[in-house]
Amino acid sequence: MGMLYVVGLGPGKASGRTAEAQAALEAADVLCGYTGYLELLGTEFPDKETFSTPMTGELDRCRKALELAKSGKTVALVCSGDAGVYGMASPLLECAEEYPDVDIEMVSGVTAATSGAALLGAPLGHDFCIISLSDLLTPWEIIENRLQAAASADFCIALYNPSSRRRQDYLERACAILLRSGKSPDTVCGWARNIGRDGQTCGTCTLAELVSFSADMFTTIYIGSSTTRLINGRMVTPRGYRK
Repeated sequence: MGMLYVVGLGPGKASGRTAEAQAALEAADVLCGYTGYLELLGTEFPDKETFSTPMTGELDRCRKALELAKSGKTVALVCSGDAGVYGMASPLLECAEEYPDVDIEMVSGVTAATSGAALLGAPLGHDFCIISLSDLLTPWEIIENRLQAAASADFCIALYNPSSRRRQDYLERACAILLRSGKSPDTVCGWARNIGRDGQTCGTCTLAELVSFSADMFTTIYIGSSTTRLINGRMVTPRGYRK
């Protein structure tokens, strides 16, 4: 019986990868993942066997990784960010019910919320939440309820999957919900695109300006709490240490 590591690659470059993730990749005989995620590894592991599936092939990917581990191979099932945050850990463990003898280890990674926050300053310095605007697996009505709840609780909010070719107005709709739920139009917001990859960019704006911001699937959005402010151009949510 082999070993199956579920590995988050971090934001992109090897320098943003945890040491534990790197060790799991080096130990693996086989790398499994979405084609785009394997491409993030470039030519770093040229001698390893690979298995990839396109987007929406997640369950096939999980079952293949489990079968390979069952056959005695050491397998790394990879995804971007942290595998436990909108990643492959959840579907893998669901599929693993049928493979009780496979040894599985979750390897922590660096999710986009924290890596993008580092570019902007300290937007997540106090309580925050992460909400995905993708309604492929979650009905929009539930997403809307979560946005309203986050606004009423005055969380700083990190938004994943803010827009796509099919969902071009979802960020605009989310901003409208937050404004109706009590967020000020002057709320400090930020964005980070292509975090840790070529073409990395970031910036800040107000919630009123964010309504018309052009985002894509490679953009992470940050919407501040009522205490978030800009300090020397950096987005900061104080935790209250200063009296």
